[in-house]
Amino acid sequence: MNAASFYAQAPKHLVAVDCIIFGFDEGKLKLLVMKRKVAPMAGEWSLVGGFVQSEESTDEAAARVLKHTTGLENIYMDQLHCYGEVSRDTGARVISVAYYALIRIKEHDLPLAQEHGAHWLELHEIPALIFDHNRMINDALVQLRNNAHFHPIGFELLPEKFTLSQLRSLYEEIYQKTLDKRNFRKKILSLDVMEKLEEKDKTSSKKGAHLYRFDPARYEALMRKGLVFEL
Repeated sequence: MNAASFYAQAPKHLVAVDCIIFGFDEGKLKLLVMKRKVAPMAGEWSLVGGFVQSEESTDEAAARVLKHTTGLENIYMDQLHCYGEVSRDTGARVISVAYYALIRIKEHDLPLAQEHGAHWLELHEIPALIFDHNRMINDALVQLRNNAHFHPIGFELLPEKFTLSQLRSLYEEIYQKTLDKRNFRKKILSLDVMEKLEEKDKTSSKKGAHLYRFDPARYEALMRKGLVFEL
């Protein structure tokens, strides 16, 4: 059997990407979900996704879907898992490669997201989604927590300048538990991967709280010297 015959006789499947998009706003970890516009299950809640085009890799397809919905490029994105159960999609035989992404909510194109019927919801607000999308979210949360424990990916969700309280609130949301204020401050400052700024955030008190900025160059230099980021 020649190669052409071999491939011609092989079964054909659709390949999709689904994106679990996390953001952090007003002290809450949020997810971007949308109302599905096509059958089957039109009008139901869904993750943001689409089919992989013939000229794309799955990474490129996910980046395209993210830009199409949020207007953002070059954001943190990590491949999560391949979901290939035979009956997972009631419309056709579809294999989905899921990605989770971390974006700064205030930087994305809100009107563009709304144009696509997308909404930011807190974790406890997430309804029943189509197909296996709730499973994807649960798997993404597990991977986010594991990666945030040993890598500084949490900074991808914060504005460039932030307070230690904002940083602690973010990790409390990621881990879904209360963190001791003093211990957290001691631990994060001991890692020496942030720059303390002269500016202060005075939105909650007259005295204000110092603003910090993550220093990726310093983090990389310390990593080369053997730093173990664990938070």
